[in-house]
Amino acid sequence: MNKTFRSTSNVFSCAVLALAIAGAGSAIAAEDTAVATGTVIAPIQITKVADLVFGSFAAGAAGGTVTISTAGARGQSGDVFLAGAAGSAAQFNVTGEGGLTYSIALAPTPLTRSGGTETMTFTAQSDIASGTLSGTGGAGAQSFFVGGVLTVGAGQVPGNYVGSVKATVAYN
Repeated sequence: MNKTFRSTSNVFSCAVLALAIAGAGSAIAAEDTAVATGTVIAPIQITKVADLVFGSFAAGAAGGTVTISTAGARGQSGDVFLAGAAGSAAQFNVTGEGGLTYSIALAPTPLTRSGGTETMTFTAQSDIASGTLSGTGGAGAQSFFVGGVLTVGAGQVPGNYVGSVKATVAYN
């Protein structure tokens, strides 16, 4: 009987030990939890402050160009005479998340004579190709300026010409 008691006791002890190990879970499985987070940043926005103005000029027999620098200085080349009203560069303000960079894309449309079909094409250029919004961890802002080169045809028909330049900004 002593032998039976010992073997029953050993079996019982082994079973208790196995349950203790399995119950603790550390030898068979483990788990932990990570926190998931996300931050929504300020959307990038653009606002036109000033228009691109090529000013008044006369077209000669050979044509030429009128240039507005991004600083607003006006010039001409070829057979074009600058007259009267001076020109000015367009200005855009960009706002968004401070410290982030963005790119700029410009899309000019030809200037078309009011009441007519005559056009003049132009190229647009910005004083920066991309920028960084000043400020960190919150609101940021920056301005940029757009000038251009207007191609004036030989004997361009007089009148008021209107076109546009669309500026698009996007976070990099």
